[in-house]
Amino acid sequence: MKLKISILISVLLCIMFSYDTEGQSGSEKRNNIQAQNDGNWISIFNGKDLDGWIPKVTGYKSGENPLDLFHVENGILEVDYSKFNRFNNRFGHLFYKEKLSSYILRVEYRFHGELLTDAPSYCYRNSGVMIHSQSPESMEIKQNWPVSIEVQLLGSTDSVKQKTANICTPGTTVFYKGSFTNEHCISSTSKYYYDNEWVNLDIIVHKGKTISMVIDRDTVLVISRPQIGGYLLPENYPVPTETVLEDGYIALQAEGTNIDFRKVELKILEEPTIKAK
Repeated sequence: MKLKISILISVLLCIMFSYDTEGQSGSEKRNNIQAQNDGNWISIFNGKDLDGWIPKVTGYKSGENPLDLFHVENGILEVDYSKFNRFNNRFGHLFYKEKLSSYILRVEYRFHGELLTDAPSYCYRNSGVMIHSQSPESMEIKQNWPVSIEVQLLGSTDSVKQKTANICTPGTTVFYKGSFTNEHCISSTSKYYYDNEWVNLDIIVHKGKTISMVIDRDTVLVISRPQIGGYLLPENYPVPTETVLEDGYIALQAEGTNIDFRKVELKILEEPTIKAK
């Protein structure tokens, strides 16, 4: 009888301690994490609406989406300035709700339409994907760009040739070719891509170690050791300079020109654990 009671108590204790404070069993949590680490692609754009995404536009509060700048039509996530008479410095960013660390972000995008007449000339066929970014809620009302690493997306025309998948550094700096660069933007080795041409881009992020840009299996740029500092860092930014960026948010950018995204997918990467000796 004592043996049976002992066994029963052991079983009950195992059940009790197999659940965490959120009511999720240990086995369920392990299975969820394993599903991510098994390299499954997750579509973080549902093709219907902006569920899971948060807009932040210069001059507006986080969550406001003036003139339907970001919207979904026919299964495509559109950055669309067609309802704007003027750009009026309304830079925009659409943030995914989750903070991320090590992952592959896959986007498929295309440029089309004309730049708003009062937008800066450097915005011509210009957008981006911000990674390791501050949150939308932490941005100042009139802040144009979040502190982040920007994977700059550029389009070309017959008269304007621009590489894409470059790196720009609003409020940050990166290690490139043997030193931390003072350049705001670093050019990739990509081909030129033209209006209405869909571009497939993978951004491979390993925490605060390396960030690689890959287009159609061609690695066009690799940088490392992203950290706070450099050009465009807001005054009194709460994170000290030289802080390595291990994680952050991702955001799709709007800079006065139209761009479509028909694929936004994510694959979580498992970083190897280094055991202390």
